[in-house]
Amino acid sequence: MTLPMTPTRLRNIAIIAHVDHGKTTLVDQLLRQSGAFRVHQAVAERALDRGDLERERGITILAKCTSITWAEERINIVDTPGHADFGGEVERILGMVDGALVLVDAAEGVLPQTKFVVGKALARGLRPIVVINKVDRPDARADEVLSEVFDLFAALGADDHQLDFPTLYASGRQGWADERLDGPRADLSALFDLILRHVPAPDADPEAPFAMAASILEYDNFLGRILTGRIASGRARTNMALKVLHMDGAVIETGRLTRLLAFRGLERVGVDEAAAGDIVALAGLSQATVPDTICAPEVAVPVPAIPVDPPTLAMTFRINDGPLAGREGKKVTSRQIRERLWREAEGNVAIRVADSGETEAFEVSGRGELQLGVLIETMRREGFELTIGRPRVLTRLNAESGEREEPMEEALIDVDEAYSGVVVEKMSRRKGELTDMRPSGGGKVRLSFRIPSRGLIGYHGEFLTDTRGTGVMNRLFAGYGPWRGPIEGRRNGVLISSADGVAVQYALFYLQERGTLFVVPGETVYVGMILGEHSRENDLEVNPIKEKKLTNIRAAGKDEALLLTPPRRMSLEQAIAYVEDDELVEVTPRAVRLRKRHLDPHARKRAERAGEAA
Repeated sequence: MTLPMTPTRLRNIAIIAHVDHGKTTLVDQLLRQSGAFRVHQAVAERALDRGDLERERGITILAKCTSITWAEERINIVDTPGHADFGGEVERILGMVDGALVLVDAAEGVLPQTKFVVGKALARGLRPIVVINKVDRPDARADEVLSEVFDLFAALGADDHQLDFPTLYASGRQGWADERLDGPRADLSALFDLILRHVPAPDADPEAPFAMAASILEYDNFLGRILTGRIASGRARTNMALKVLHMDGAVIETGRLTRLLAFRGLERVGVDEAAAGDIVALAGLSQATVPDTICAPEVAVPVPAIPVDPPTLAMTFRINDGPLAGREGKKVTSRQIRERLWREAEGNVAIRVADSGETEAFEVSGRGELQLGVLIETMRREGFELTIGRPRVLTRLNAESGEREEPMEEALIDVDEAYSGVVVEKMSRRKGELTDMRPSGGGKVRLSFRIPSRGLIGYHGEFLTDTRGTGVMNRLFAGYGPWRGPIEGRRNGVLISSADGVAVQYALFYLQERGTLFVVPGETVYVGMILGEHSRENDLEVNPIKEKKLTNIRAAGKDEALLLTPPRRMSLEQAIAYVEDDELVEVTPRAVRLRKRHLDPHARKRAERAGEAA
């Protein structure tokens, strides 16, 4: 068994940054240089990004803990997501640590998520260490970025101690960090030493009764629910009696600590005991969740929990009631969907689930399209079939003025100067307000906008088209503002299938004159399914299964001579952003399809008339 670590020889630190600024890569090097990996041990790049989606997308979705040893002291490290949609992960993790490494890209500088995570860290009284990463990039501007970071700290209300932050220059990929930009660039020893000097040891009483706030919830096939958190006081011992307190002090359940796990490198190892200040995972409870307090029976007051910002976006998750339902997935009932969504809401404090006014449907609220898109993609890989409605923002009433308010976002766009005009025009159409415009070097310009969240729904694909794929857009929730009125949506109608069957090349060849197709020959289609985008504003019903008529004069011939334009294939997030209020996205383990909410054409017309009357 591993001996418990005393608080005086322990450090807890989080690594926070904007997405793709190098957090997980730096953790790889910290693990490697601290000896957490054996010599010649084969370890995957970005070892902490274990999930399939994390590896495919190259982003961190879930916060993860690891531990290293340096100079006979243990450092618990928490790797946090960098995307604003997963901000709930960052907020609760900061309650587990006593310090933070703020990574900033030496070329991109301060971006919206940098502002978000630094603001949360400063509000908790943490004194961050600033690491200017990727200084080996040819377009690095380390000194300018350092000035941007100082200005950011000042704008966020940092006190004098926080403004006096230490700085290192680093390359996470090459595995070095130095106090000077022209340092020896040998290894990360300067970063290890700075963490031990600058980050305080946990201030916790190991002799008080045991108490811990749950920050991460996971499921294990053998251990059941595993809850990770930082021990606020006392000592945790295997087989000790426990109780669980809600945030309001109510007792949720009682039980025993059946398994106690500590983090050692990339692994969780069983220990008999852990002391206050350490980050541990425990099993044995059936109802405890985030952010409940797990404690000894004599404790009556829960550990204070960090308030999490409310969701700003909602989607309706429905059963798949289309003609192809049940053919591609094994989990299709509303009961199975309900259980999965409620389990997600237990462990993910940024997601909320409620019953919908529709039959066999649920309202799922979160931080953004990416967060909910990841949930949907995860569910489809687990064998679920769903239909998803168009995202919509969650508004509120101003308590003083009684006016309707909607969530606003700060959008920071880096784009070639040649495309800045079309971006400003499109953002203005979507009620965006240009707040800053400045050159960023290399023929590029940086644009800052304040725009309603609903104005950005479905815009990213159009943005990439307008900028020929060269533009980069970052966004961050920026509070609520007055409702800005209607925003124009998709201008084109859609091509709707009028028949059930299999799409044929002959029919699609003549349909492609009407617009852009989403399907290919041989694909199963059904009445009410969306086959493509119409070239005009109205919807058009078409027959995709119509075959060539054969006569004694016209030979059958081969359809290979009918050349089709490659179809437009949408990712899950693109499909969700594309649909209108009367349309749905059908999601199965094998396909993502677009369809009308009402498949029957007569039902669609009745719904349109009812909507016009309303």
